[in-house]
Amino acid sequence: MITVGLTGSIGMGKSTVAEMFAEEGVPVFDADETVHRLQGPGGALVAAIEAAFPDTTGDQGVDRTALREAVFGDEEAFARLEALVHPAVARERDAFLQAHANAPVVVLDVPLLFEAGGWARVDKILVVSAPPEVQRARVLGRPGMSVERFEAILARQLPDPEKRARADFVISTDGPLEETRAKVRKVLTCLAGSVGR
Repeated sequence: MITVGLTGSIGMGKSTVAEMFAEEGVPVFDADETVHRLQGPGGALVAAIEAAFPDTTGDQGVDRTALREAVFGDEEAFARLEALVHPAVARERDAFLQAHANAPVVVLDVPLLFEAGGWARVDKILVVSAPPEVQRARVLGRPGMSVERFEAILARQLPDPEKRARADFVISTDGPLEETRAKVRKVLTCLAGSVGR
């Protein structure tokens, strides 16, 4: 099995590319979706997050806005949150890999692949990228997004040029969707060739 770490900065089109891999029949582990589930109603992280950050949860699990406000600009608080979230996501990832042990290729969709050290646990790295102006327009078009929040998120992420320099594959998403899909299929062809060797 080849494990592909799929990553990219905010607004680059990573989720779209992950969906395309899934549509090609590749098992995809979505770290963001896993976090949402762990923090959702009855989620495994809800009690621990409430204990660490009082008044950030309710009947629907973690109130993501309240939690974001509780850690925003506070490095120590953010580190405490990561210390809760990262091990839980790692357990889910390991279970996913075990469940798909017979798949020739699996994709681990991890936004902070480089920042959280996940790059060392994958066989290949695929970075999804787009020009800065495309990225900015996409992100600032999201509901509730502000320039300040966008810049704070970017500050926590390895710059796109550095990600691309460390990648085995780069998929640019500034063209038509079918062009992106063709690039996904090309990556899979390359990976199939390396499995066959």
